[in-house]
Amino acid sequence: MKAEDLQQVRPGFHDAALGSQAVFRTALSALSHPGRVIEMPDVSALPRHGHGAAALLLQALVDNDCAVWLSPALAASDAAAWLRFHTGCRWADAPADARFLWVAEGDELPALAALDAGTDAYPDQSATCVIELQALGAAGADGVVLTGPGIATDQTLCATGLPGDFVAQWEANHRRFPRGVDVFLATPTHIAGMPRSTRACAAPSTVEV
Repeated sequence: MKAEDLQQVRPGFHDAALGSQAVFRTALSALSHPGRVIEMPDVSALPRHGHGAAALLLQALVDNDCAVWLSPALAASDAAAWLRFHTGCRWADAPADARFLWVAEGDELPALAALDAGTDAYPDQSATCVIELQALGAAGADGVVLTGPGIATDQTLCATGLPGDFVAQWEANHRRFPRGVDVFLATPTHIAGMPRSTRACAAPSTVEV
């Protein structure tokens, strides 16, 4: 990391232990209740680029053993130096080589099928993809209906900015269970989790007739 990059890096957690724990609890809650939109705690200074909730999530989950891939808009921004400085992570050359991926709003999402799905013996050694979106909500356009563990009946999640074929990609990912990729969706202030155990289909109002 160049000296001029370090001079521009903003601080991280206000309190390293408490901040990391608060974000980690939020991440666990999001995965335990798929599709539920959860506010990220305000526990850290943030880079100038990238959604704050995504930055906080990766700051808490990534360490120096992790290979991280950033989409082009983030790789060319101060978010790259910020994340590396505060986590010690290394960069993956390609999405398939990454343990964590951070995809900026507006950047192309790598195909989920091309990411590391783990192995039958070690399904936990798979990739986690953090996808920035314009908006998350429980109602509106761009809805998907989620079912599975952690959801009593079903959960509708409206995620503005996902690619049109995301539901098809996600169902293919789900069929690989217990292998597969886990996903966090992030706005500047909120996240929603989609563990690989979750099923997804298009909400009725979004189905073409």
